Amino acid sequence: MSSPRKISDSTVRRLSSYLRTLDSLRARGHDTVSSVHLAAAGGLTPAQVRKDLSFFGSFGVRGRGYDVHVLRGEIARILGLDRKWSTVVVGAGRLGSALASYPRFSRQGFRIVALFDNDSERLGTRIGDAEILPATELESYVRQHEVSFGILTTPASAAQETADRLVAGGIRGILNFTPTVPEVPETVHLRNVNLTIELEGLSFAIREAEIREGPQEGESD
Repeated sequence: MSSPRKISDSTVRRLSSYLRTLDSLRARGHDTVSSVHLAAAGGLTPAQVRKDLSFFGSFGVRGRGYDVHVLRGEIARILGLDRKWSTVVVGAGRLGSALASYPRFSRQGFRIVALFDNDSERLGTRIGDAEILPATELESYVRQHEVSFGILTTPASAAQETADRLVAGGIRGILNFTPTVPEVPETVHLRNVNLTIELEGLSFAIREAEIREGPQEGESD
């Protein structure tokens, strides 16, 4: 019996990039797209595009390229976006509230069903269609409503405890925006988004570019 295929995180990220390119093409009325166009949009090679898609089947026609609508549907299915995913946000501060208000989540199938917080003054208020509920109800809500994903935006000091409570409720995936990395069982998928690290990466890239370019006209050494 063959072992299950292993698809890399980088391949999955490129599929997400292809999906956005296809959405843009569809919005502009395009019916077909070549691997060359998909590659150019993501700064890749056509061979890489064809390799990524070949993991999941054969979608193109030689000499004609890919049907935009068909390929978009297939990639959405591969990414699990052909279904609705109930999602909660834990931490209803500025970041959590902004994420709960982000309209693309619902368009992509991620429905924010509730937020949780310890701030008694905010309890009962709504952000979009989701109500802010007491953090003490987190496990029971996740379990009773069969919530699949949790978005974690609590202070770092509360991240591990909150992750433990999400796991206890039966959560399947956590998107972590806190500056610490909580430990979770292998059965729970964890993705970490550290905005400070991303900004530091941008800062480094710009600084390196400035070094390569050298002093600008009018600047002293």
